[in-house]
Amino acid sequence: MLDVLAPVGKHIVPYTPEISVAFIACLLVVLGNDINRVLRKIMNGQHFVVRTVAFILLNAFGYGLFMIKATPYLSNWLRTFEPGLLLIVVLSSFTIIGMWAQKHRHV
Repeated sequence: MLDVLAPVGKHIVPYTPEISVAFIACLLVVLGNDINRVLRKIMNGQHFVVRTVAFILLNAFGYGLFMIKATPYLSNWLRTFEPGLLLIVVLSSFTIIGMWAQKHRHV
């Protein structure tokens, strides 16, 4: 089975950095509301300015920093897979995220 998928998988190997960015972006989109909800609970009762600064720091810098720092690690990890298995991992990962998003009404 992997031998059949290997030729297609070889075509996506050069795109592992882009696939990693897309994967992390999808995760942040699905998890963003939950993360922001936790931040709201933590910041409940704080002054408007403090809540606003915390929101900006989390969304602009926290998510961005996470994406910048996590992408190379995920990309390097994806490159450890054989091309056929890489294709299966990528397709199944995005499918699972899509199903998760659908279940939690993000889609």
